[in-house]
Amino acid sequence: MTTLDWNNLPFGYQKTNRNVRSHYKNGTWGPLEISDSEYLNLHMAATCLHYGQQAFEGLKAFKGKDGKIRVFRWDENARRMMSSARGILMAEVPRELFKEAIWKAVLMNEEFVPPSDSGAALYIRPLLLGVGPEVGVKASSEYLFLVFVTPVGPYFKEGFKPVDMMICREFDRAAPLGTGHIKVGGNYAGSMNPIKKAHDHHYANVVFLDAKEKKYIDECGPANFFGIKKNTYITPDSTSILPSITNKSLMQLAKDMGMKVEKRHIPVEELATFDEAGACGTAAVISPIKRIYDPGTGTEYTFGDGNPGPISMKLYHQLRAIQTGDAPDIHGWVDIIE
Repeated sequence: MTTLDWNNLPFGYQKTNRNVRSHYKNGTWGPLEISDSEYLNLHMAATCLHYGQQAFEGLKAFKGKDGKIRVFRWDENARRMMSSARGILMAEVPRELFKEAIWKAVLMNEEFVPPSDSGAALYIRPLLLGVGPEVGVKASSEYLFLVFVTPVGPYFKEGFKPVDMMICREFDRAAPLGTGHIKVGGNYAGSMNPIKKAHDHHYANVVFLDAKEKKYIDECGPANFFGIKKNTYITPDSTSILPSITNKSLMQLAKDMGMKVEKRHIPVEELATFDEAGACGTAAVISPIKRIYDPGTGTEYTFGDGNPGPISMKLYHQLRAIQTGDAPDIHGWVDIIE
């Protein structure tokens, strides 16, 4: 049995018991294989290493007060990985194989699912790699699908606390007709320089603008942006934004609360009119934003009184309650692993 300190887990990698893998060869996915190795044996000419044929997902499993393990919206992750595979010409992982791999990975590592009162979760990482050797720029004929899990603590150790962010005009996260709408590693590699620059200036993260005109809010580092204005939840609409499953869920919860939801272009100047702002994604659920600084114009946009806004708080707690089984799952988002 594991002896982890559940209440002090970092948001990082912890070794668990086993992972599951499936190989794609000759046009067919093979059966799931169980491995206790943390390493991969890759050909040095594998397309994932040279031409970026790599995609991944991130989702979580939660243990409720009733002791049951719940997985949140795995089917949306399966669909998004299929979209990523199509975007860079990889073999798509069938929905049934995706689910079977997650269920096996969680059950084999059940002792690593944190208890319900810890605030922690079991992070699930599906990974898809082109592993066939190629020297010319072409798609692989062989792929590896892998799922590993690791227990993680809250993304922000300081709790649900508003942070400062900085607008970035010197870098683009992704091109308007590029790969920004799919979850591939290259998008994250391209964001590391600007995120480091934000950290160097003591900001929690960077706010990217649209690559074409530099007029509209795009993404918040690795997360989606949203703003609250009166009784409206507003989030950017762009061909280069990753469709966040968390954001999609928050939009539905906002509608459930009687709010209006708008997905549209958000001019930078409109930030001055928002009552609340935040970044959302699987890791943190919601990271409330206290201040956004625009070094290009010297403008500073502030939201609220330095505390999390009431609507952001309500959305966060409602989503977490659904994930852990403490609130009714009226939309069928949660599956229990038996």
